[in-house]
Amino acid sequence: MAQQSFNVMIVGQAGRLQYEALLFAASLRHSSPNFSGRLFVAVPQPGPLWQKDPSIHNAGVLEAFARLGVEILPFENKVFGESYPYGNKIEALQALPEGEPFVFFDSDTLITGDLEAVPFDFSRPSASLRREGTWPKPTLYGPGYSEIWRSLYERFGLDMDPTLDLSQPDEYWKRYLYFNAGFFYGACPRAFGKRFEVYAQSILKDPPIELVGQALDPWLDQVTLPLVIHSFGGGRDALPAGYLDGQTSCHYRLFPLLYARESDPVIALLQEVAAPNWLKKVLKSYEPIKRLVYQNRGARVRALFDQEHLPRREQAIRNKIKSEGLWFR
Repeated sequence: MAQQSFNVMIVGQAGRLQYEALLFAASLRHSSPNFSGRLFVAVPQPGPLWQKDPSIHNAGVLEAFARLGVEILPFENKVFGESYPYGNKIEALQALPEGEPFVFFDSDTLITGDLEAVPFDFSRPSASLRREGTWPKPTLYGPGYSEIWRSLYERFGLDMDPTLDLSQPDEYWKRYLYFNAGFFYGACPRAFGKRFEVYAQSILKDPPIELVGQALDPWLDQVTLPLVIHSFGGGRDALPAGYLDGQTSCHYRLFPLLYARESDPVIALLQEVAAPNWLKKVLKSYEPIKRLVYQNRGARVRALFDQEHLPRREQAIRNKIKSEGLWFR
């Protein structure tokens, strides 16, 4: 199947995300120089759902975006805003060009390979499988995973049975369709975003009785995403493994964790794309990048761990970094 052109969207706003977005854009241009789509940084605008102006006013950041061929995409928060900033990825979709395939990435991601070589089938959307069993957390007396998830599929007239991974045991979280929302893609961002918003609002405002006692903050986007993807005919097997969250992208999440656990090529890429002076003068105003990338404290973080034998729990990695005074966020 011939690869069709597609757009890429990340969210950026004042503070940490604007610097992450800059590194994302620089890594995309470096690793995928022939990318033919448009690169959008979606920026929430000031309004009643924000106490402070979330938009980007840093002249250096804006100039660097322009140099990297980034298109700023302003959008208005009508539903979420400051109370649930993860909702930005939902609301921003409806500002993208209608009918043009899209890939969304969290801003704390680096593009490490040729994005146009990824065999997307936009008629079958999917999302990141680099996740843990964070939701739901069934209680001792029930309901269990099956009842909780089935109540959501039934809410929206969807058949849950085709989504089950029957190679996994009943009542084990991996049996049920669940994604990390660090990336997802589809054929039309406005149709996808509208359904994402409708489903999320329904779950938040009127959760099924089976969800009593289940936390929806911060998990609402990840609770809703499998339902949206399934409703558009997608699923867990729509994208071959090894591309995104693999050879083509790295969702590092936090800079100390990046240095602690990502591969040597990812570290080398970060150092390379952050090196040009015109970018360095902007990025070094963000403390974690200044300390870890430019003042080489990232190497000290890396030296704390054997990357082939990392602690099983992320909290143990965090605690070790903090104990050495190297946790910058």
